Amino acid sequence: MTGTPAGGDGGSAIERVRAACAARRLSVEIFEYPAGTRTAEDAARAVGTSVAQIVKSLVFVADGAPILVLASGANRVDVRKVARLAGAARVEKASADATREATGFAIGGVPPLGHRRPLPVYVDRALLAHPIVYASAGTPRAVFGVAPDDLARAAAGTVADVAEDPSPDVAR
Repeated sequence: MTGTPAGGDGGSAIERVRAACAARRLSVEIFEYPAGTRTAEDAARAVGTSVAQIVKSLVFVADGAPILVLASGANRVDVRKVARLAGAARVEKASADATREATGFAIGGVPPLGHRRPLPVYVDRALLAHPIVYASAGTPRAVFGVAPDDLARAAAGTVADVAEDPSPDVAR
């Protein structure tokens, strides 16, 4: 990574993520990128990696309760699969306000841990195919790299298939 190491600035979002990582014995270095890491594509470009190695921390609402899905940047989440995992009749993407309320972070900077309250976490099995993945560190400009197994453990996540099945190739 070629970003700038994130400095300590007290009660910032980055510091909350740093503290949550430390509390879970997850040693990470957080980097900031002035161009931003708001989308998986932006983050992959900034870090210099594939979109598949970017962790999208997405909040959904399952039967009225927020849940977190950590998905590979290359995948779209299949809400039917998530509903089965969560034992919910209905799952939908959370609004920006609901995301901030559940996590304490804004969309584009939601980290995989350090939220306002504990949330059930589901981890995209596709992330485990990589030796390292990159997750938001609380702002739309900050990320940290971590082994996906360590991330799943620290986030107390259930590893599962949460991705939409790829569309079959169309004959050309």
